[in-house]
Amino acid sequence: MIDATAVAIEVRDRTDARLRRAYGFEEVALVPGAVTADPSEVDLSTDLAGVPLRIPFLAAAMDAVADAAFAIRMTEAGGVAFVNLEGLYTRYEDAEPIIERVVAAPDGRAAAHVLADAYEAPVRTELIGDLISRIKAGGGLAAVATTPASAWDHAEAAAEAGADLFLVQSQVSSARHISTSGRVLSLSDLTGALKLPVLVGNTVSGEAAYQLMHQGAAAIFVGVGPGAACTTREVLGIGVPQVSATLEVAAARDRYLDETGRYVPVVTDGGMKTGGDVAKAVASGADAVMLGSPFAGALEAPGRGFNWGMAAPSPTLPRGTRIKIGERLRLEQILYGPAETTHGTQNLVGALRQSMAALGARSIREMHGVEMVIAPAIATEGKSWQLAGRE
Repeated sequence: MIDATAVAIEVRDRTDARLRRAYGFEEVALVPGAVTADPSEVDLSTDLAGVPLRIPFLAAAMDAVADAAFAIRMTEAGGVAFVNLEGLYTRYEDAEPIIERVVAAPDGRAAAHVLADAYEAPVRTELIGDLISRIKAGGGLAAVATTPASAWDHAEAAAEAGADLFLVQSQVSSARHISTSGRVLSLSDLTGALKLPVLVGNTVSGEAAYQLMHQGAAAIFVGVGPGAACTTREVLGIGVPQVSATLEVAAARDRYLDETGRYVPVVTDGGMKTGGDVAKAVASGADAVMLGSPFAGALEAPGRGFNWGMAAPSPTLPRGTRIKIGERLRLEQILYGPAETTHGTQNLVGALRQSMAALGARSIREMHGVEMVIAPAIATEGKSWQLAGRE
């Protein structure tokens, strides 16, 4: 006779081994503690691979978000903007007419074709040096990003030009890459050869992050396809909700710290639409957050109110889309307010400071220890009261 209970347990165990529950920003909430702090006493400073920042906000390496001028402004505001070394600013001496063409293109296939054409021009090494020099001349932090395939060549040019941070960023990063063709990037060789912090992204795996730390990664970026301008999750089916992914990578960071004494910052990259999302990312263990579309909405951003993923112009499998941001604000207002409405991307710094104060966290590290709960209904409770006529 078949033992139905034993069979059910075996099926459940196999399912649990292959399928686990993961949580995004909309499904969790932060729990107020017994201690609160004065918002003025909350310190939002953080350290990114040895580079001190006044605020834990990074602008994504997307052409519609960060050019040399925006990088300078972001530095002045206390954060840092990463500029894409494989983007328009290293393909053209003047990218303004190209961006105007992308912005003016009709929606749909026309926009895709214009994007593809825009990125057909080759990357020019001399423009990498020019780009970094302009940022440094304006007093900005020169943070640059490239893909693994171009990392060696671009790293040498970036280091020679005086870059401050070098991000090797791909759709999914791992310490082991299976390939039978082309030059395989060895992160340990790259970090050992460069006198420049090498940051790595993106991953959603604690084990992958742990291995990358052992290979010398100066920071780990978390997130696969969560951004508004990226469609990786829809096209490839790959990704883990950001709260769970950040918690897992942060646990790997803490394990690595205990074993080696070296602290590797964790950056949650993408998927955050409001100040509350940013607070949840930091509570999950992030030392900083990287935002794309919220900063693409800045009046100072080069995309003129549009944003597009860096995989959008891929000739074989586009995994991004051009999106219209809508309301545009000054960068200062996005970061520091005043918040004129309840729009979630106004006064991000103030919102994070208020959240931390209410939880008694006076620093980013203290915020890592606050309590979180699984609460998928919390965002709708206010609407429920309104529907019941009990505001």
